Amino acid sequence: MRNLRPALAFTAVLVILAICPLSAPAQPAPRSSAPLVELGPIPKDPMVATRAYLETLPAEARARSDAYFEGGYWLILGDFLVGSAIALLLLFTGVSARMRDLAARVTRFRPLQAAVYWVQYVVATAVLGFPLTVYEEYFREHEYGLSNMSFGAWMGDEGKGLLVSLVIGSIALPVLYLILARARRTWWAWGTAASVVFATISIAVAPVFIEPLFNDYVPLADARVKDPILSLARANGITGVSEVMEVDASRQSKRVSANVAGLFGSERIALNDNLLARCSLPEIEAVMGHEMGHYVLNHVFATIVEIGVLILIAFAFVRFAFDRLRNRFGARWKVTGVDDPAGLPLFVLLFGIYLFVMTPVVNTIIRTHEAEADLFGLNAARQPDGFAQVSLKLAEYRKLEPGPLEEILFYDHPSGRNRILMAMRWKTEQAKAPPHN
Repeated sequence: MRNLRPALAFTAVLVILAICPLSAPAQPAPRSSAPLVELGPIPKDPMVATRAYLETLPAEARARSDAYFEGGYWLILGDFLVGSAIALLLLFTGVSARMRDLAARVTRFRPLQAAVYWVQYVVATAVLGFPLTVYEEYFREHEYGLSNMSFGAWMGDEGKGLLVSLVIGSIALPVLYLILARARRTWWAWGTAASVVFATISIAVAPVFIEPLFNDYVPLADARVKDPILSLARANGITGVSEVMEVDASRQSKRVSANVAGLFGSERIALNDNLLARCSLPEIEAVMGHEMGHYVLNHVFATIVEIGVLILIAFAFVRFAFDRLRNRFGARWKVTGVDDPAGLPLFVLLFGIYLFVMTPVVNTIIRTHEAEADLFGLNAARQPDGFAQVSLKLAEYRKLEPGPLEEILFYDHPSGRNRILMAMRWKTEQAKAPPHN
């Protein structure tokens, strides 16, 4: 599964969608059931069992996944530098000001001017960022054998993503600029509130209206898989879902994935066809236990609060830096104030700097929630070997054994080694536990 890039701010959501639109589709994977590798009784030391699992991954496969994931470190820097360069180019060439002027000629209604500007901005940044996007999301994925998509199918879904970003931004950006115009001193606080509301709505709406644009969701027909999942859900308090959905993610990639998504009645349990084709039932149950952990532990709401704090700091930083840079370069950029849409590239540049610096903090927030869901899943599904096996499959595109600092800086999930160690420690301690009366 591709590294997820969560929306950390109202404006950041729009920019990420514009430059890196949602990905998707290619050919269905053949349906099979991968056997669970049994390594025998767990020894007293979980480290021994963990090492036994780690050594089942061939050296060639490990080297390939290490190279893929480590290359991603440079792409973090590359994305930041390219995004910054695009923002500066639009400002210093006066293109941003000309796009603002064109929007003003199209309509006199200020909120609509922001929407017209957004359409131009999305197209400009998508075109300027396309070389990096096509390398990162198409050629590189094929180079490492992770994508199933033809170039035409990939371009089709990039086009869909572009349209989604146009629609979302045309609604959201006028709201942002209305706040900027009406609350000149406190816009950073109101902008944070709008970001949190927007993120919450997006989480509720995406499973119903956005994700089906890229993949087909159908009820899972196999009762041997569906019934244990629904039983696991009911046993852990998820009683409002009566179906398990299967998504044709193999059209896009070879990655295994599942989720329990949605809010306010849009909740949905879904697993992709790669998980069904490549994993045994114990592995599937382990994955679904993890995903249900996110839901039961209210990680969506916790993340919104935690990221909301980061957004508040981000807006405060932008408020501090925006006027100072505009006072120095505003005449050249022809940006009249923070409420001028021509200043959006500067807004994006400052947000990008902040998010780049805060990458380890964001990763740690997400990684902590993932570790909590891992432990919940082990206790709920009680499939430690299934969990270890699927952790090895995730190692196809995630370095299995990073150094401690490397994991802190770059991992938004626990490393495969730490996940397998958690499972083996759980299994060892469960064997020691006295039987219940």
